[in-house]
Amino acid sequence: MEVTCVRVPVTEGEKTRQQLAGQGVIDDEYEITVADGVLYIPVTEAVSGYEVVTRDAPTRDTLTMPADILGFEPAYERIGQIAIIDEDDDARAQEIADAIAQSDLPLDTVINRASKVQGELRVRDWDILVGDSTETVHREYGCDFRLDLATVYFSPRLATERHRVTEQATADEQVFDMFAGVGPFAIPFAKRGATVIGTDLNEVAVQYMEENARRNDVADRVTAIHGDVREVATEYTGWADRIVMNLPHTANEFLETAVALAGDECVLHYYDFQSEDDPYSPGEAAIRAAAEPAYNVTVETRHTVRSYAPHEVNVCLDVRLTKA
Repeated sequence: MEVTCVRVPVTEGEKTRQQLAGQGVIDDEYEITVADGVLYIPVTEAVSGYEVVTRDAPTRDTLTMPADILGFEPAYERIGQIAIIDEDDDARAQEIADAIAQSDLPLDTVINRASKVQGELRVRDWDILVGDSTETVHREYGCDFRLDLATVYFSPRLATERHRVTEQATADEQVFDMFAGVGPFAIPFAKRGATVIGTDLNEVAVQYMEENARRNDVADRVTAIHGDVREVATEYTGWADRIVMNLPHTANEFLETAVALAGDECVLHYYDFQSEDDPYSPGEAAIRAAAEPAYNVTVETRHTVRSYAPHEVNVCLDVRLTKA
């Protein structure tokens, strides 16, 4: 099976294995393999500071996996120590949850989606099938995020995209995350040395962002603000070197505020849901309408993040605004 692996020379293998084990990112479902003097260590996420490749890796025979118990491979996501399934049939959901709990996976809770993302706070309802809490600590690219899936929005599927964006920041930047949640953009930006303002309408998410800033030793570079960014960010007019707008359904409604926050030169990361037939031009037109003629608008990257629904995609426009 194709899995994410850290690739290192055999001579550095044990040292690297110990480092990765210390970070809690080794994927124990798969064997560590060797080929042509190179060691391949399966990991649960792409980690910075190492060469990461995708490679076939055999499943560890010593582990009991959910498929060994069920006789089929169940679909599930992992966030921290929680497994997330999406099953309409209650009996099948419980069967899968029990198998995950009985397996050797390092998971102590299994929950089933009980609703779609809903409301302006973008949270779901969950059925807890194994365990007693929807709170966990999730690790992503060297950062720890404490969160409660019952009260905040968080998607592990966006880890690679968050890394793509946050790696662009430099230590002297001022970054504004307009819909910051528990801090999955804000914290990595701050770890790169940027000064970050994060706002969110969800008060619980803001509290977790503050905690996560402390957990990752960047509290001195992260300011978390509760409220509608259109109302609480007025003192940051002209402040930002970089702005993240990860609210794809309605980000266009906040473009006037984003332009007000932008400094003389500012990179805007604008997320959108659009038809796969024309994924970029609606967002680009909205940005130009809000920013021009005060700013010159240059689209630097048109990037498809993932499929979202049939014939609909989640996209990001990386746009440079330069004061005219």
